[in-house]
Parts: sequence; structure tokens; C-alpha cells
Amino acid sequence: MNDTYYEFGTPAERWDRAQLFFGAKEYLTAARILGGLVQEVPEQVAPRLLLARAYYHSARLAKAETELREVLERNPVEDYARLMLGRTLERQGRHAEAATHLRMAHAMTEGLGPGLPAQEQQNQE
Repeated sequence: MNDTYYEFGTPAERWDRAQLFFGAKEYLTAARILGGLVQEVPEQVAPRLLLARAYYHSARLAKAETELREVLERNPVEDYARLMLGRTLERQGRHAEAATHLRMAHAMTEGLGPGLPAQEQQNQE
């Protein structure tokens, strides 16, 4: 692919740009920008989670699963990654495996309200 303007700039500028594309439901473009950010700063959770969400929404489920497993490898108590992994596995028809992750996500967030992980509650407000 050719380089385009949205792949240039500081990491903060690219992060903002990726969020804008994600918000506009341009998931493939957001994923393209986020892929570079994740390579630059693999230890940061937020770009990797948004990349996984972009993959999920664009039906690139194997890639979403890979990113979510990487988040959980680095941070096993990341409740939103656990929930997203469960939903990604469900969408792939892997219900038994999904159930384990969904139960764990629920257990991690039980005191937060109506059974939603913290990030999902924020997204709904």
C-alpha cells in the first residue's frame, strides 16, 4: 500500500487520527494507523485494544484475537480485553472457549454495576 498522510506525524497525532477514523467507522484505516503505533509502543494497552476493536468491527477476527491475547499476556486483569476476547471467540463459533473469558470478565467487574466492564460502561455514558 502507498503511504498516506494519516500514517505520518507524532504518535499522539496518529493516535488522535486513529480514534477519529474509528469513530467514523473507518475500521480498516484506523487499524492501519494503529498497527504502526502498536509496533512502536507494544507495551501500551490502549492502542492495542483499539486495534483489536477495529479488527473485530471489520470482521478480521483472527487478528483481533491475536491482539487481545497479547494484551492479556501483558496484563491478565484487563477486563475489557477479556470481554472482547470472549465476544471474538463467540463470533468465531468457539462458544466453550468464549464462555471462560466471558465469565472471567464478569467476575472482574461484578461490583461495577450491571455486569459491564469499566471501559464498556464508560463507552455507554
